[in-house]
Amino acid sequence: MDRRRRRTGALAGLALAAAAASIAAAEIAQPLQALHWVTPDADPVASFASQPTECLAPPADPAAAQAVEVGRAAFRTPLLLGGQAARVSLTCESCHRAGRGNPEFLFPGASGAPGTADVTLSLFSSHRGNGVHDPRPIPDLSGPRDRLKVAPDQLPAFIRGLIVEEFDGREPPPAVLAGLAAYVRALSPAACPADAREPLRPAGLLADARRALTAADRAYAAGDRPTAILMIAAARARLGLIDERYKALPAEVARLRAADARLTALQQAMREGRADARASLAAWLRDSRRLDAALAARESESLFNPARLKAAANRRLPPKPT
Repeated sequence: MDRRRRRTGALAGLALAAAAASIAAAEIAQPLQALHWVTPDADPVASFASQPTECLAPPADPAAAQAVEVGRAAFRTPLLLGGQAARVSLTCESCHRAGRGNPEFLFPGASGAPGTADVTLSLFSSHRGNGVHDPRPIPDLSGPRDRLKVAPDQLPAFIRGLIVEEFDGREPPPAVLAGLAAYVRALSPAACPADAREPLRPAGLLADARRALTAADRAYAAGDRPTAILMIAAARARLGLIDERYKALPAEVARLRAADARLTALQQAMREGRADARASLAAWLRDSRRLDAALAARESESLFNPARLKAAANRRLPPKPT
């Protein structure tokens, strides 16, 4: 048994070293973090100038709708996961874009064919790592219900296993775990918009941040500080996705960093249970409209512009052999 542990540990170390080398190379080669986890020949414009539309059917009941919003935000933040996944900014959405699938997903050491992932990889998990490379297809969470391997009532336990065991994450707050299950249940093929894809724009990501902060406000008002703090982390993650596309625009980056700093201070205020936390959150939401306008004014000069994204990706690709 000790020999097997040593072998598994060695395999994990080799996998980690290989992944780290691949990640380092990817950071040189790609202008967007998300391009690290797709096939090398993926078209950055086709993949990341747009995104899948979300097949979400929000419940009418306010409490149930709040649960879905909590789950939706948590689904999109790296802090939900632990270990190596969190360190390289992987989220649930990395594999399930907009709650759907990701046929182009290709993580170094974790994938086989595109659109697959090894859920028992020692690189990610000290609990489920089995030392065997056995990637499985990534399911479309918005597809037909009978194709999902988990019954709706088993989702909380299944999702907890993914977070705590598969990715070595911390125990999620109860409302976050319940919210993630509620979000997955609210995804439905019947709710899919007519258009399968939509443009990816800073306004949409900032709207996601506002939704997460609204969920944070309600959680904090209910006395659930851990959930509120994670919701702010989700909002900060959306700002980060905007930031990386505005790197060539210092004034807009400064605005984004200032907005993020205010959210960092807000997280601390909520940890301390301060009475002015909700007022600070409301002020951020009001001021975000000015940030929205500033980003929109320079959007065509950012990597949200498909032509600029393509040019940036091409500049960073290694030269083809002659």
